[in-house]
Amino acid sequence: ENVDLEIAIEANGLRKKFRDFTAVDGVSFQVPKGRIVAILGPNGAGKTTTVNMLCTLLTPDGGSASVAGHDVQREAPAVRRAITLTGQFAALDEQLTGRENLVMFGRLLGLTKKKAQVRAGELLDFFGLESEASRKVREYSGGMRRRIDIACGMVTRPEVVFLDEPTTGLDPRSRQDVWAFVEQLRALGVTILLTTQYLE
Repeated sequence: ENVDLEIAIEANGLRKKFRDFTAVDGVSFQVPKGRIVAILGPNGAGKTTTVNMLCTLLTPDGGSASVAGHDVQREAPAVRRAITLTGQFAALDEQLTGRENLVMFGRLLGLTKKKAQVRAGELLDFFGLESEASRKVREYSGGMRRRIDIACGMVTRPEVVFLDEPTTGLDPRSRQDVWAFVEQLRALGVTILLTTQYLE
């Protein structure tokens, strides 16, 4: 491995306990910038807990970590500005269309109305959802919902994307679609850490 690679995510001996249960014990790894790394394991293995510590949603009980060059405990706001997290369940407004969801996320993240609309158009095109942009999200298939969910996380062009079980509950074709979009994100220079139960 080239020692000159810039590290986007670094975990050193991360630990997390919930009362008497140790969910994560001594997890250490590095993810070079612009790479895709998957954490593979069954339910209960501590994958989501690890991601939540890296995303500043949980405070580690031991060890340290940095994301995009920022310490997850001392520089949590800077970490949050550099990342996006897409969880197992899409955080979308079912009553809005795909385009409206993207514009809403853009506005919530501080874009002007015009910039939010432009960015929504770019993302709909990138994720192959232009033809479905005017349909309400509640009518979307599982694969389309996952795509629009990931697209919402890309509104502000994050350096690091965390995908927690991005293909859970999807049929094989939709899973293939998600993996193809993950590759496209990497082509944009985004670092991706994902969790999965699927060996392929």
